[in-house]
Amino acid sequence: MDTPELKPYDVLGLDPDCTDDQIRSAYRLLAKQYHPDVNRSSAEAVRQTQRLNAAYEVLGDPARRQAYDRARAAAAPPPVTRSRSRLDRDIAQEMQLGPMDFLRGTTLEVRVMDPGNPQGPETYSLVVPAGTAPGTRLRITRTGPFAGGIVAVKLKARGDARFQVRGSDLRCDLRIPTQRAAQGGVELVRGADGNSHRVTIPRGAARGEILRVLGQGLPNARGGRGDLLVKLVYTPEVRITRARSA
Repeated sequence: MDTPELKPYDVLGLDPDCTDDQIRSAYRLLAKQYHPDVNRSSAEAVRQTQRLNAAYEVLGDPARRQAYDRARAAAAPPPVTRSRSRLDRDIAQEMQLGPMDFLRGTTLEVRVMDPGNPQGPETYSLVVPAGTAPGTRLRITRTGPFAGGIVAVKLKARGDARFQVRGSDLRCDLRIPTQRAAQGGVELVRGADGNSHRVTIPRGAARGEILRVLGQGLPNARGGRGDLLVKLVYTPEVRITRARSA
């Protein structure tokens, strides 16, 4: 039995509400994953590459994408209350990712183990494009007996050994010597993207003072990025001497 041909958004693993940047990022990640140099003598990789190129021809050009979206909307049936059987095919799941995954993108393997599927577990590849904002929902169209249903994956951000997450902001500690806190100056702090950023320490900086590096946090759903909040950490110098006797 032939597998039904997937629609352009399904091929790229994206929701129709995705941005043009997400389309480009998803295409690049998947094209690299299925490139013939990486998958030698793989007929499936060749077929998948052809699907990717065909999907990107439609969605990669803004005018062609708009025309496709209009045709897709016109062909869609009028909205009605979905039947119970369709609702039973849909699944919602959350996935926590680290800061680097949101900034640089990643590919996830989604495995659905539904006892009601006589064909066994379903396995899908889900592309998280670079620049995806925490809270984004990506959709996977299910195949097989549950074709027409979706797996909706909501991406949530989690901290790691260096960073804490505060919405679209990231927070980290910067340990400095007491002399730097007293005199002020410039220190370098490494961001979540691996790049170093200059942080100006004010003279007489207090322990726990927060310095803000603009635009170096996580992607924001409204565009741009949050900030990197740098907390100053140091241990005040304590000198203890013997008191003079009277």
